[in-house]
Amino acid sequence: MSIQVLKPKFHVEECLDSVRECLENGWTGMGFKTIQFENSWMEYTGHKNAYFLNSNTVGLHLAFHILKRELGWQDGDEVITTPITFVSTNHAILYENLKPVFADVDEYLCLDPNDVQKKITNKTKAVIFVGYGGRIGKLKEIINICKTHNLKLILDAAHMSGTRADGVFPGTWDGVDVTVYSYQAVKNLATGDSGCICWAEDKYAKLTREIAWCGINKDTYSRSNKGTYAWKYDVDNIGYKYNGNSIMAAIALVQLKYLDSENERRREIVRLYEDGFRNNSLISVVPANFKEECCYHLFELAVPDRDGLLEYLSKNGINCGVHYRDNTEYKLYNSSKGLCPRAHRVSQHLITMPLHMWLTNDDVLRIIEKVNEFVR
Repeated sequence: MSIQVLKPKFHVEECLDSVRECLENGWTGMGFKTIQFENSWMEYTGHKNAYFLNSNTVGLHLAFHILKRELGWQDGDEVITTPITFVSTNHAILYENLKPVFADVDEYLCLDPNDVQKKITNKTKAVIFVGYGGRIGKLKEIINICKTHNLKLILDAAHMSGTRADGVFPGTWDGVDVTVYSYQAVKNLATGDSGCICWAEDKYAKLTREIAWCGINKDTYSRSNKGTYAWKYDVDNIGYKYNGNSIMAAIALVQLKYLDSENERRREIVRLYEDGFRNNSLISVVPANFKEECCYHLFELAVPDRDGLLEYLSKNGINCGVHYRDNTEYKLYNSSKGLCPRAHRVSQHLITMPLHMWLTNDDVLRIIEKVNEFVR
């Protein structure tokens, strides 16, 4: 049986029991389990606000939508971003007619503070930082830059569920305006698809609850939760249908219980990989700071012949991936091609190793053997 690059582990019976509770109560939509999860996530992370959504992508859109509206940003204002990410990070900027300005990456494949500094203009309004593979990179330096230039900072924490730095979740650091998580199907905290947005400011958190529910000022659950259904509400804003549902939240609540222990297993696997590739000078391991607290959603190598290695491993029943192609190579962002040479160079050589709960140590040792066999 082939080894997959990413494969979620669901605690099936517990998940079914949690979902069954929704079905028996007759409440599968927003509310009930979504509120339970929001409270559990705030307790787990230390965020003071949390709103359960149907994806990370809509959370990023809400972040830009609300900041643009509330702060008076104009069409064409600029957001500094990374080319090494899933495209939804940068699509969310375009949703609001803002302009993505690509800055290069550092050794962690997170934003390089030096290049961010160079890309700031009088039209720059914000920076979006992607915690690539769960890494923190030089986020503290980015925070200082944003404070100095009065820029908003959005943390795309799609890969960061469980990552800490000295015991603290980076999304709660002073200077991070909004953090958006993903609980998509293969993330460390996997559901079918869902996410969460956590604002530092209460007023934006309150506005998010309305705009994510079609602009309605009282959601269905809160109107149904006092014994009598209160049908009357008002619509204060044009909004979207971005809320999460109780089925996904029911699964998330179970998965959250195992997140820390499963992230520790990921770190064990990473240590095996690092030991196995240590003496191969042709292989570069993408490093992480706060290694003992990184959740390691992804573990990547840079190798001379990535495509050849992918084919060789596939023939040996090992499926790997590529995370990510330099976004400036896509037609939509092609006008920025050449502005981020390190990102462009490394994206030609990146390969994502299998990293999930179904891997045995023997599986990992076999992968190491086959990679070293090819990369000599």
